[in-house]
Amino acid sequence: MKLHEIEITEGSKKKRKRVGRGTGSGHGKTSCRGGKGLTARSGAHNRVGYEGGQMPKVRRLPKRGFHNTPFQHFTYEIVNLQDLKRVQADKIDNEALYNAGLIKHINCKTKILAKGEFTQKVNVVADAFSESARQKIVELGGTAEVRTAQS
Repeated sequence: MKLHEIEITEGSKKKRKRVGRGTGSGHGKTSCRGGKGLTARSGAHNRVGYEGGQMPKVRRLPKRGFHNTPFQHFTYEIVNLQDLKRVQADKIDNEALYNAGLIKHINCKTKILAKGEFTQKVNVVADAFSESARQKIVELGGTAEVRTAQS
């Protein structure tokens, strides 16, 4: 194959739409942009919730109910007991879990669940434990300590 023998595959190159070339082209006058106003301008975009100057629905409707804004909902990163076998540490905390690749962020809230077989004696520090996970850890001679805000 030589450079001058290469052919363009059928349908791989599309002709661009040439707008504003008169009414006979089918793309004249408003150049496929519709009528006047914001959307006819270049660089124009409506922000989310904008209703063309009319009072937006979120402001028209009455506000009811209780919004507990200072205390937002959070989610736990889940770690199963069977996964704790991968952690090489005497005290298993967020730092040890992060280094073992079991949690994505070192400062996240973690919860230990009892899924899987577990036979090690370990000291675990986490934000929450399922009751069965706590029992399994304690039965094997370890400790299940709930992390406080300071630790």
